[in-house]
Amino acid sequence: MSQDMEQLYQRRLARYVTAMRNEKPDRVPIRPFVAEFTAKVAGMTCQEVTHDYNKAFEAVIKCAHDFDWDAMVANMVYVWTGLTQAAGLRYYAIPGIGLPPDVGFNYVEPAEEKAFMLPTEYDALIADPTGFLYEKWLPRVSEEVAAGGKRASVGLVKSSMAMLSYFTAFGPQVARMRSETGMPSAIAGIFKAPLDIIADKMRGYLGLLDDLQTQPEKVLKACEALMPHLCHVGLTSSDPSGTVPIGFWMHRGCVPFVNPRTFNEIYWPTLKPIIEEFWKQGRQTLFYAEGKWHHHYDSFLELPERSIVYHVDRDDVFEAHRRLHHKFAISGGVPNTLLSFGKPAEVSALVRRIITEVASQGGYILDSGAILQNDASIANMRALTDTAREFGVYGDGHAVMNATPPAQTPASIADRAKLRGMSGQPAPRVAPGVVLPWAEKLPTIPPITGDAALAKNIWEQVDGFGNMYIWQLLLSF
Repeated sequence: MSQDMEQLYQRRLARYVTAMRNEKPDRVPIRPFVAEFTAKVAGMTCQEVTHDYNKAFEAVIKCAHDFDWDAMVANMVYVWTGLTQAAGLRYYAIPGIGLPPDVGFNYVEPAEEKAFMLPTEYDALIADPTGFLYEKWLPRVSEEVAAGGKRASVGLVKSSMAMLSYFTAFGPQVARMRSETGMPSAIAGIFKAPLDIIADKMRGYLGLLDDLQTQPEKVLKACEALMPHLCHVGLTSSDPSGTVPIGFWMHRGCVPFVNPRTFNEIYWPTLKPIIEEFWKQGRQTLFYAEGKWHHHYDSFLELPERSIVYHVDRDDVFEAHRRLHHKFAISGGVPNTLLSFGKPAEVSALVRRIITEVASQGGYILDSGAILQNDASIANMRALTDTAREFGVYGDGHAVMNATPPAQTPASIADRAKLRGMSGQPAPRVAPGVVLPWAEKLPTIPPITGDAALAKNIWEQVDGFGNMYIWQLLLSF
C-alpha cells in the first residue's frame, strides 16, 4: 500500500467517523450505498454482480476509483445468488434466471396460506428459535432440503461451504478497498428487528397482521424469544473496534405497516434494549429507516446520545434534522427518484440546500435515500459528488485524522456504563450462538478420559458454525 493511499484512507475514515459522532469534520462526508449501480459503472449486468461475487467486488473497486467518496460497502448487492441457488431458497428471484439479466434480485413473498411459519407454531419458535429454524423453517424455504435424501445433504453442504467461501472473501475485499483505492468500509454487521424478521421471513406481512389481531401475546413472546439471538448476530458480525456501525435494515415496523399500538407495545420494547446493548458494548447502529418513520421520532429520542445514525429514506430530511440532530447524526435524504429521473442541476440544487440547512453544523453524511440500483443516473451521482466537494467544506471543522469511534468519546463511555441493555432479559433455554448445547451432546459420546474443557471448547466452536449458518441465512440471504 502506498503512503499516499493510506493517508487518503485515514482522512476519509476520520471524516466519516467524525460525522457519525455528530461532530464537524473538515468537509461533508459522502457515503452512498451503491448496489447494482456499481454494475452500471463497471459495464456489467445485474446478473453478473449478483451471481458472481468476485465481479461484484470488482465493480465496487471500479466505483471507488471513479468517485471521490468517503466510505462504501464492500458489496452492497450482498445477496450472492450462487449461495441461494445452492440452498434452493424459495423466496428469491434471480436476475438472468427467471428474471431479465438487468433487473436486480427480488424477494418473493409466499401466499399467506404458504407462509414459512404456521400460525399455530409460535410456541415452538418461542421454546427454541434456533431449533425451529432448522426443524421447521429451513425445510420450507429450501427446495433442496425439502427434497430429502441426497439432495438435502448435498444442498446443506454446498450452501454452508458457499457461505464460508463468501464471508471469507470480504476480508480481502475490504483490505483491497483500503490499499488500492483508499476507501473505508462503511458498515460491519447485520441486524433486523424481531417483528421485522417475523414479517419478512416467517409469517409474511399478511400473516403477521392476522396474528396481531388474533394472538398478539404470542407475537410479543416470539419477538422476546428472538431478541437475544438477533443481538448475538449483530454483535458477533460487527466491527470489533466499534469504528463503523452495525447495519440495521428497518422494514415493516412503522406506521402504516403496523399501527401505533403495535409499535409501542411490541416493536419498540423488543428493539430498544438491543440497540442499547449494542451501544453498551461499544457499537453504534445505523438506523437505515426504509420508508417513512417520522411518527416514531419521539421513541428514537429515548436512545442514548450518539448511539445511532439516523438514515433518511422517504422522510423529510429537513424535519429529521430539526427533530433528531441534537442527539444523533443524520444521513441520506436525497431521493432515489431524483437520482434516477431528475437532472444534474436538480440534484446539485438539493445537495446545496441540504449542505446549508442540514449539514452546516456537522453530523451529516451525504447519501441517497435508499440503496442505489442500476436505474440511478451516473451523471446525477457525479453531480451529487461534485457539488458536495465544492460546497461541503467546513472552515472550522476538526482535524481530519481524528477517527475516535463514537462510543469511545469520554461522554459516551460515561453514558454507556449506565445502560441496562439486555441485562435482566430472561435467559433462553438454548443460548445465543448454540445449536446443540454441550450438556445435551455429552451423554451421547464415549466417556472423556482426557481434557474435558478442551473437548467442550472445540465442540462449542464448531457448533457455532451451525448457528452462524442458519441465522445468517435468515438475516442476510
